[in-house]
Amino acid sequence: MNAVLLIHAVATFSMVGLIWFVQLVHYPLFAQVGNAEFVDYEVQHTRRTSWTVAMFMPAEAITAAWLVLDVPPGVSGGLAVLGGVLVLALWISTAAWQAPIHSRLTVGYEPELQRRLVRSNWFRTVLWSARGGLVLVMLAQALG
Repeated sequence: MNAVLLIHAVATFSMVGLIWFVQLVHYPLFAQVGNAEFVDYEVQHTRRTSWTVAMFMPAEAITAAWLVLDVPPGVSGGLAVLGGVLVLALWISTAAWQAPIHSRLTVGYEPELQRRLVRSNWFRTVLWSARGGLVLVMLAQALG
């Protein structure tokens, strides 16, 4: 089995699990934090989540690019390219939507902003889920 593909799979599946937890549990609970405590909570959330994400998102992106440039035997080059495009879309979404919302929430809790965070994050949840399925197909192809 190709080591880059295995590292890629671990990074992708880690992000799939993380994004579903964030989407279904963590972001909705923002609404339950009191206004007085929210800014500190948001700052801590951003700091701690950044440490977790910093382990997996860059590894996923680097290995996605590597797989596009050096497709493992048996794996569809088209799937590798599609995977790379999805990774790029995830990074753009994070930079364009989620990060700015988090920046605004560090000033204070706004219910509509929190709801927008949950709604906009569905895009990333769907994309990472699709990436998980894509990686499963690539693993099956590599084994086949």
